This record gives sequence, structure tokens and C-alpha cells, in this order.
Amino acid sequence: MREKRPAVFLDRDGVLVEERGYVLSVNELNIFPYAEECVRKMKERNYYAIVITNQSGIARGFFSEQVLKEVNTYLIEKTGIDGIYYCPHHPKGKVQAYSRFCHCRKPGIGLLEMACETFSIDLKNSYMVGDRASDIRTGQNAGIKTVLLESGYGTARLEETVKPDYIFQDLKEFIKIL
Repeated sequence: MREKRPAVFLDRDGVLVEERGYVLSVNELNIFPYAEECVRKMKERNYYAIVITNQSGIARGFFSEQVLKEVNTYLIEKTGIDGIYYCPHHPKGKVQAYSRFCHCRKPGIGLLEMACETFSIDLKNSYMVGDRASDIRTGQNAGIKTVLLESGYGTARLEETVKPDYIFQDLKEFIKIL
């Protein structure tokens, strides 16, 4: 059995890439210039770097799952993250196959559970890093430390009141405490 390592679970938009609403192609994905270095530092400190992201644009019919897979492959190549787990569902989706409630949609913890099935993760020493209330609630629901970043939606546009363990301007600031 592999030795367990903690993970930094990262929301995608507003954390590793610029928040732009729905990303409809690889050409629209603007990766923050510091993202690759931050991921490298996570790995140097013996953390997995794993993206967990809601991608309701699939359920809403804005883009296909194949387009998202292309975007994910590009993000992995450019940043070195260990894996990407995504929820394509939304209860009000227009694409019937994806129109439903599910356990994987944040703030549910299904995506974290999927990652734990693939990687040997020390969950209690892991972090959830995001820019929205749903990211913070996901971390709280999983019982891990939470980090809210201002580089995306941040405190100015929270959907609900949450109390993260930490608030930082961006991923570069977070890395300093890791």
C-alpha cells in the first residue's frame, strides 16, 4: 500500500485560471502566470495537486464533455497538476443525460471521494482552495482546511456567508503557508 500524502484540492476557475464564466475552448483558458510554479511547490512539499470543479456548462448545453476533456488535458500539460475531477451535472440542465442532482457537485464531496479512490490521500491534512462559498462548504463537508482566494469571485461576490480557515489574495500567497 502506498504511503498517504495530503492533497491540495483546487477549484479551477479563479484559482488556477482566470474567472471568465464558461470556458468554451482551450483558447479561452487563461492560466494564471504563477499557476505552474505553485503546483510545483505543492509537489515539492509532498502534496498532491488535484483540481475539483463544477462544470455545469455541459448540462446546460454550452459545451461538450469532449471539449472539457481537451481543456483538462491542456491544463494538466501546462501546470503539472496530478488530476482533474469534474461534475458535469446540474439539476436545471438542458442536456437530459446531465440534468440531475448528484453527490459530486460541490458542495458535495463526491469529487474528493473519487480522487481518494485514485490517489492515496491523507484527507485530514489536506486543503480545499477556491474562490466561492461552494468551495469552502465542500472543504468543510469533507472536514479539511479551507482557503478562500480573492483571485476569482472572492469575498466580494460570495453566494452565501462562509468562514474559511484562511483568506488570501491568490494561490501565490497560499503557497507561503503550505
